Amino acid sequence: MSEWMKSSFSNGNGGNNCVEVRTAEVANTVFVRHSRHHRPMLQFSREEWSAFLAGVKAGEFDEVG
Repeated sequence: MSEWMKSSFSNGNGGNNCVEVRTAEVANTVFVRHSRHHRPMLQFSREEWSAFLAGVKAGEFDEVG
């Protein structure tokens, strides 16, 4: 399993109020947690995670208005 990764954008807040991601190669799973909690809060397949990231990059979740 990989190490927990945190966005480089998180450094401005002391790194304690952000999301962390970790992948499990064998289980084809991506775990997502809040940086202040030490247990995974959400679990996705790699395909689901890739689709989410593609949506973020495409602006699908941008606020309107």
